Amino acid sequence: MRQNLNNIELTKGYKISRIIKGGWQLAGGHGFVDRKKAIEDMFEFVSAGVSTFDCADIYTGVEEMIGDFISLYKKRYGRNSISKIHVHTKFVPDLDLLSTIVKRDVGSIIDRSLKRLGIEQLDLVQYHWWDYDAPRYVEVAHYLVDLQKKGKIKYIGTTNFDAFHLKEIIDSGVPVVSNQVQYSVLDHRPEYGMLKFCQKYNIKLLCYGTAAGGFLSEKYLDVKEPIEPLENRSLTKYKLIIDEFGGWELFQELLGVLKKIADKHGVSITNVATRYILDKIQVAAVIIGARNIGHLQDNLNVFNFNIDPEDLKHLNQILKQAKGPLGDTYSLERIKRGRHASIMKYNLNKV
Repeated sequence: MRQNLNNIELTKGYKISRIIKGGWQLAGGHGFVDRKKAIEDMFEFVSAGVSTFDCADIYTGVEEMIGDFISLYKKRYGRNSISKIHVHTKFVPDLDLLSTIVKRDVGSIIDRSLKRLGIEQLDLVQYHWWDYDAPRYVEVAHYLVDLQKKGKIKYIGTTNFDAFHLKEIIDSGVPVVSNQVQYSVLDHRPEYGMLKFCQKYNIKLLCYGTAAGGFLSEKYLDVKEPIEPLENRSLTKYKLIIDEFGGWELFQELLGVLKKIADKHGVSITNVATRYILDKIQVAAVIIGARNIGHLQDNLNVFNFNIDPEDLKHLNQILKQAKGPLGDTYSLERIKRGRHASIMKYNLNKV
């Protein structure tokens, strides 16, 4: 029997769906997006129980798209109908702004998100900081607290912070309720300290990359290793994670095991990979990057089965052979001029 998707409490009194519709794939760099169709698809997601949306100030055009959806939803079902819809956005100051950003800049960015979304209060603002060598991340986090006190932000989260720097922010008095991190059967970096840290401070994880941009699916089982350039930025990003994991051959072995587990339960490889992460401690929800409703029904099957001890035994036999990725959350992506950093766009607010 399908579980209620709206069944997880991110923090006291605030429930979200365990599957969150991601917005990155609707931004630039992922191919053509039919804007009108994308907005209509959002109605289908909400109807299916996926009532939480993830976006960012730097996802070009996505906050506006969700804002238009919210406006249409109110027109169709009444103003009070949107109380069940939650929008999580991000505050991502440009790399070039980190050393000079002031409270007014933060207020302007948050006001811009409110205007784009057409709402009076942001449900969750997830704070990202590109470079820890720019040491004002704690100070700037408190600018968000000030905006929270003014009623413009309901809850504050972070994204891609490692345990050490997140502790600095929490110890300074910022009420962080969540951290959005990359976490998948290929990428276990949150287990190298972050999960234990979040348990201690009662912080929930919102996880992206659980399907590795689509690599964790039947589409890539028993196929040759793709050659660059890949179709979009998402595939480029997660192909690097596969390389860190141990390469294409080990990845194929992993897909083979996931396929056996999927066939056993009558679901898909993506379902197994997603459920594997949803079952981890402190994980509140997974963010599914979906440009349309093509995989919506399949995504919902994640709640129709359980991964059992025998399944985990077979999975762990492959996972213990993995070479990486190593380090804390987002550590590889922060290596300047490194392979993972090469696909980043650091100053999108300028655009």
